[in-house]
Amino acid sequence: MANRSNVPATIPALGGEASLNRYLSEIKKFPILAPEQEYMLAKRFEEHGDTEAAAQLVTSHLRLVAKIAMGYRGYGLPVSELISEGNIGLMQGVKKFEADRGFRLATYAMWWIRASIQEFILRSWSLVKMGTTAAQKKLFFNLRRMKAKIDAFEDGDLKPEDVAKIAKDLGVTEDEVISMNRRMAMGGDTSLNVPMREDGEGQWQDWLADDAPLQDQIVADAQEADVRHEMLANAMTDLNERERHILTERRLTDDPKTLEELSQVYGVSRERVRQIEVRAFEKLQKAMIRIAGDRRMLVAA
Repeated sequence: MANRSNVPATIPALGGEASLNRYLSEIKKFPILAPEQEYMLAKRFEEHGDTEAAAQLVTSHLRLVAKIAMGYRGYGLPVSELISEGNIGLMQGVKKFEADRGFRLATYAMWWIRASIQEFILRSWSLVKMGTTAAQKKLFFNLRRMKAKIDAFEDGDLKPEDVAKIAKDLGVTEDEVISMNRRMAMGGDTSLNVPMREDGEGQWQDWLADDAPLQDQIVADAQEADVRHEMLANAMTDLNERERHILTERRLTDDPKTLEELSQVYGVSRERVRQIEVRAFEKLQKAMIRIAGDRRMLVAA
């Protein structure tokens, strides 16, 4: 496999907040790739180290980075810096992306983008003097949202019942919630209704990170689900009627049947039902691999 260590710097210049609008306008000029185009570019980069292909993958997803970065404006950091960090995460995602896994780059790269932005925010908040466990990061990035959800906008310490609810919902201790709330309050903006600008326009709560999926993610996930459903339906045709029924009742329903129930249906032992289930699953896996390979050949043709 070719060296994939370098992704070319083809991203438009982002010189700070003053040039942000110009940057956002420029990145809209880059076309969004069709699935087939994305797959071919990813394979060219993966197999041949084609930096031009990598550049097209990066620039076609700059709008995704900007959307994600905008969701983190509530932490008091320049949007241009959030976008710059997100772009670094995007390039890391492109380097690691494997097109043959069957999902879109947007679905994969968004996790690299968010991780890069969140790490930058944590580094920038000097008041966060604590370990960076997964639970503490989750608390840091969700406390404001949780306070807004329960209408806990007032300054100062949270009410005991609010502390208990937030701790339960986020899977942390009540002491951690109290400590984090006080640390963030020391930053100056304890109320989510505090204006962000001197003219009084815009409040902190207007810029909280939105946990709802981005449109890019929704589309990518829907496409991936459709493809997998079609592949599964085709693969199931490799099984005989009994294998399909047993596998469906055991693994593909919300209320799976027990081995005992199916053994009574077919008049065989529970062990025999289990053997049929295992064999059917193995046949299904092989069929899925074969179908996935056929799809890749069609895309490459």
